[in-house]
Amino acid sequence: MNAIRQHEFGPPETLRYERLPDPAPADGQVRIAVEASGVHLIDTAIRRGEAWGFPVPELPMVPGREVAGTVDEVGPGVDDAWSGRRVVAHLGLAGGGYAERAVASVEALHEIPEHLAADAAVTAIGTGRTAVAILDVAALTPADVVVVTAAAGGLGNLFVQAALGAGAAVVGVAGGPEKAARVRALGATVVADHREPGWAERVRAALGEREASVVLDGVGASLGREALGLLRAGGRIVLFGWASGEPTQISTNDLIGRGLTATWALGQRPSPERRRELETRALGEFVSGRLVPLTHRFGLAEAAAAHAAVEARATIGKTVLVP
Repeated sequence: MNAIRQHEFGPPETLRYERLPDPAPADGQVRIAVEASGVHLIDTAIRRGEAWGFPVPELPMVPGREVAGTVDEVGPGVDDAWSGRRVVAHLGLAGGGYAERAVASVEALHEIPEHLAADAAVTAIGTGRTAVAILDVAALTPADVVVVTAAAGGLGNLFVQAALGAGAAVVGVAGGPEKAARVRALGATVVADHREPGWAERVRAALGEREASVVLDGVGASLGREALGLLRAGGRIVLFGWASGEPTQISTNDLIGRGLTATWALGQRPSPERRRELETRALGEFVSGRLVPLTHRFGLAEAAAAHAAVEARATIGKTVLVP
């Protein structure tokens, strides 16, 4: 099979497209003929040798923790009925997803219908489950005006759709005209390009008498701070990361003087049961069409370019590798 292999930690160029033997499923495992592999920001950190609290993997390795495809072989102890089924799975710390074949525990599998594209399924299993967890914390209502930073990103586009589905007004903030156009196509009430000076003032003018009640922020730094400034007194900011490399700075005066609430949405790592529940719910949203994820596709051989684009925040939606 063709796969991406990494022999040393470092820049995207350490991801090499190589020919490897097909993996064999062990007890309780299946082998999946991969149709799509998910790329996550944490994958880029692992590639650099920064595991963000996870164990640093041994090298050489095949990266990738999210795959969708068709079961083409079952291991000992696995029901033969799994053969030929389209499935999606999160591989956990095992990796091996950037390949034409990958093995997964049968307990990790979710069967997916034929009408759900593989790139959508692989989005649900990681990014989708995270989005559902964050939305549980945000508890959006029709009375809310929601500001979404990185609204064209893998999580952001789902938040825009979910907020609109809840009946809320949505301010989608994105970087550059192409991303802004994609957010506008999602139906956001107000769209702002944060690369344009004065964007926050234009948002205030567009909202008129309405004020933002919720900010969903995974970018941080100055963008997160500007979004925080849009909140009305008593509003709330839900934080889930800092893709910029620096968290949004929140002062005591923000919390006391303005009566704001700040919540870190992701908390502790969820139990296996909670992860399974979140994955199932995210897949249900995608299968029903209530959420339709944006995806940015690269060929498997272009994994290095995909990593570089993710790190440069140059992608739209979820980044996916296809064989």
